[in-house]
Amino acid sequence: MKKEKEITAAGGRAISRREYLVTLIRSGFAVFLGLFMTGSLFRASARNYVWQINPEKCVQCGRCATACVISPSAVKCVHEYSICGYCNLCFAYFRPGITKITDEAHNQVCPTYALKRKFVEDQFFEYSIDEALCIGCGKCVKGCGLFGNGSLYLQVRHDRCQNCNDCAIARVCAGQAYERVPAAKAYINKT
Repeated sequence: MKKEKEITAAGGRAISRREYLVTLIRSGFAVFLGLFMTGSLFRASARNYVWQINPEKCVQCGRCATACVISPSAVKCVHEYSICGYCNLCFAYFRPGITKITDEAHNQVCPTYALKRKFVEDQFFEYSIDEALCIGCGKCVKGCGLFGNGSLYLQVRHDRCQNCNDCAIARVCAGQAYERVPAAKAYINKT
C-alpha cells in the first residue's frame, strides 16, 4: 500500500492530500452557497422597489426616450389636471414663436402628436396624453415648465416597464432624477 503524501495545514497539523482536497471542495461549496443566498436575498429585496422619476429633479434631457431598453420607452408624460391652467396658448402643445395659433402639425411641440387638445369653452382647452404615442422625450414637459405652470411631468409607467434592477435610463439621467421607491408607492405625483 502506498503511503499518501502529507501536507502541512495552516495549524501545523499534517493532513493527507485526500483530506486537503475534501476540505477545499467543502470550503468552495460553502462560499458558493453563501454567495447564492446573498444574491437571492438581494433579488428578493430588489423586487420590493421600483425605479421612478422625481419630477422635481427631472431636467427633460430627452434620454428617457432613447436610453430605455423598451421601444417605445416605458417613460410617459403625465398631466396633473389640478395644476393645469387650461390655457389657449399652451407651450407644452405649441412651439415657441408661432405666428398663428392653429392645431397644424408644424405648430406642435410633440414629435409624435401624443399631446391632444380639446376645446372646453372660450379661451380654455383641455390637454391629454395619448400614452400609446408618447415616447417620453419630455419636450412638452419642458415647454410646460418654462412658460407654464408645470402640470406635465414624466413618469415610469410600471405596466410597461420590465422593472429590471439596473435601469438603463437611470445610469444616463442628466438630472439624477431616477430614484428607487417602494413598489407599493410606485408613482411620485407632482403637487
